Amino acid sequence: MSHTDEGIKNVVLVHGAFADGSGWRSVYDTLTAGGHRVTIVQNPLTSLADDVAATTRVLDLQDGPTILVGHSWGGTVITEAGNHPAVAGLVYVSALAPDSGESTAQQYEGFAPTPNFTIDVGEDGFGFLHHDTFKLGFAADAGDEDAAFLRDSQVPINMSAFATPVTHAAWRDKPAWAVIATEDQSFDQAMLRHMATRAGAEITEVSASHAVFMTQAGTVADVIHTATQNALAEVR
Repeated sequence: MSHTDEGIKNVVLVHGAFADGSGWRSVYDTLTAGGHRVTIVQNPLTSLADDVAATTRVLDLQDGPTILVGHSWGGTVITEAGNHPAVAGLVYVSALAPDSGESTAQQYEGFAPTPNFTIDVGEDGFGFLHHDTFKLGFAADAGDEDAAFLRDSQVPINMSAFATPVTHAAWRDKPAWAVIATEDQSFDQAMLRHMATRAGAEITEVSASHAVFMTQAGTVADVIHTATQNALAEVR
């Protein structure tokens, strides 16, 4: 599948906090079976700059226009890294989408708390999701075994990253799509809709937990495919 006659070929997937790139496996399998060239970023989760750098390294490897996809914290990462010239469109998967000059933490202001999403922060400033509430807060619709694996393989994030502002929001210049999980216990629904609407994203809602990238991989892959077909025709 070439970007010239059947849409954009390249897709780059960016995971969020407390996770790694392996959760994208089903999305990867679906998109590659459809002819897309898919690459998965492994964020160190040590700072926004480090995660943007990791994403930029992967974007530098692309051979043409690319759709950049982010889940959760990965949305903040793609909002900054998406300014890369290879990026033709952005897909936010139950993801944060700060504006220029805004931090991740600022997105929560004025929205309802999420009591089932509990972060335990260590003395070094890195946070893990709490063991006992992980499934409820992150992956309520996953099977017990899958949720346990996600919980026990989680990658902590340097909490200071949430206070780092985005310099320029790529969605101001590039078309965006958003998948919103309606049963997300990690973000307030109103917050997700506010960010996606402000970004001018085409919104798809699906009944899923915050782990929608894994539990509703088919829907997520469909939205990404739609972006590959339409991003080059969109004009900001």
